[in-house]
Amino acid sequence: MEFEILGKTVRQPCRKLEVFPRPEGVRKVVMESDEVTSLCPVTGQPDWETVTIEYEPDKHCIESKSLKLYLWSFREEGHFCEALDSRIAQDVQEACRPKWCRVTVRQKPRGGVKIEATAVAGNPPDQNCEVMGGDNQVADRRN
Repeated sequence: MEFEILGKTVRQPCRKLEVFPRPEGVRKVVMESDEVTSLCPVTGQPDWETVTIEYEPDKHCIESKSLKLYLWSFREEGHFCEALDSRIAQDVQEACRPKWCRVTVRQKPRGGVKIEATAVAGNPPDQNCEVMGGDNQVADRRN
């Protein structure tokens, strides 16, 4: 397997997620970065986000340097927090074809408002929530 990014000097963002074969025994991967920035698509003001990616690999895992450069690629783009999680989940799904993935974007407060949004691809196991019907309503079973 040859990487285009790993082991090379890269001085700009890259929208490509590279993958490698899943090591035997790996059942879940969690990757998180609190250094993600994007722009408000309306005002152009900067937003700072923490992005958490959880997935169950099937045959491939995401290479971390490519993820860092991928997340950097959002820096000069306008994205609502609620759309950024969906975009990342779709890209992860396309890159490594996991059994499921969950992407949570937590936007740092701006104007006193903190936002957290989660997008899901596949059917992740979750002991506290279950999907009810086809309209993506979720029931919280903790209460």
